[in-house]
Amino acid sequence: MTKSTGQAINPKYILRWWAEAGVDVAIDDEPHDRFAEPPPAASAPPARLPTASAPAAAAQTRAAPRIEQAASSSPDEAVRSARELTARAASLDELRDALEKFEGCGLKATATQLVFSDGAPDARVMLVGEAPGGDEDRIGKPFVGRAGQLLDRMLAAIGLDRSKVYIANVVPWRPPGNRTPTLQETAICLPFIQRQIELVDPDLLVCLGASSAQTLLGVKDGITRARGKWFEYKSGERTIQALAMLHPAYLLRQPAQKRLAWRDLRALASALAERPPRS
Repeated sequence: MTKSTGQAINPKYILRWWAEAGVDVAIDDEPHDRFAEPPPAASAPPARLPTASAPAAAAQTRAAPRIEQAASSSPDEAVRSARELTARAASLDELRDALEKFEGCGLKATATQLVFSDGAPDARVMLVGEAPGGDEDRIGKPFVGRAGQLLDRMLAAIGLDRSKVYIANVVPWRPPGNRTPTLQETAICLPFIQRQIELVDPDLLVCLGASSAQTLLGVKDGITRARGKWFEYKSGERTIQALAMLHPAYLLRQPAQKRLAWRDLRALASALAERPPRS
């Protein structure tokens, strides 16, 4: 057992630990039948709290509208708003700015920051994952944790690096506790990644993991069946060849499957070599 130091733990660190674990609602130890309880009696208005300092009050004023608006928008309204914003984005910078201002996805309220992209905007290969993790949420770039480091080594094996590819996620905000994004969250964010692919306009698209392949390519099978197969992805007026691959995070859990990933990497390298750069 660890010997106690006698020092109290700062409550904010405990709260942060629980929040990162995905716990965001406090409940009692015992269940309560709220329907059987009598209505609350009228009580005197609460005492007026001390006025917050100017910086704290300004921060609350900025934060409150974001959470309220995200909660009040219906999923259909959020998707409609996302489509309207993406239609007006004529560049990647404008698309990023639109995402920064978008309030239709509740994940924005719990994430540290937007994780938009990394790599070269004019790359011939674009890789799309599922959603950011803890390291990505902290740094603000996709695939920078252990899975990202493995992805870097995978790309290096076929002569690529982040200066030659473009990397993004279907969902640009980290879900609490690194949980899987819900179908609703994915649907709300889908117009943004679709427009992002259209603006990058790559020669080849790589979907990393089941969620990316199912969302963008309409894959019905699991990723172990879909990996290594080429699909057609309709982007604006172009049809882009897309490859489904195992997610690096899966390979960290199942290292024996790296042999399959190597086959897919070789297929990607061959396809890239067969396509001369567009002028």
